Amino acid sequence: MEDCIFCKMSSGEIPVKKIYENSNFFSIPDINQEIKGHALVICKKHFENTLNLPNILGAELLDCTKNTALKLMKEYHAEGFNILNNNFKIAGQIVNHFHLHILPRKKDDGVNLLS
Repeated sequence: MEDCIFCKMSSGEIPVKKIYENSNFFSIPDINQEIKGHALVICKKHFENTLNLPNILGAELLDCTKNTALKLMKEYHAEGFNILNNNFKIAGQIVNHFHLHILPRKKDDGVNLLS
């Protein structure tokens, strides 16, 4: 998609600092971090949301997610993490290109994602 920011990042048209990368996914720091260390796992190919992502990419998605989370936990001394995925505008999806949010968490960090 020519106007998709994540496609431009994937193709190298927009340079990014990658945290981790495999054949079909890469992760980067989120530009609008509300939690220190907030990162995105992005598919290199354009799929609009989770429902469009081929099942065959599951192992590589998990690989990128796990390796990114481990790096974030180490770097930010996090005790855990959340994985968030918004699908469709009503659920908060802003960029119509599959991606996950990884949020490193610490005890008493003041963030309550359930309310």
